[in-house]
Amino acid sequence: MAGEQESLSYEQAREELVQIVSTLEAGTATLEESLKLWERGEELARICQEWLDGARVRLASAAQSETDAGQ
Repeated sequence: MAGEQESLSYEQAREELVQIVSTLEAGTATLEESLKLWERGEELARICQEWLDGARVRLASAAQSETDAGQ
């Protein structure tokens, strides 16, 4: 699912993750369903982290560009 980050925005991945957490907390899923939800949640958490890491790199680059321009 390497290309999944491009197909899911941060907001979409986060919203799906919130729904999964809510379902797991409710305790209404079977064990098998819970395992699948957990695995999907792990994927979504990874996607969100990749988005956040990318944003952090962009911000650092922008800050560096401003510092370089100010010299």
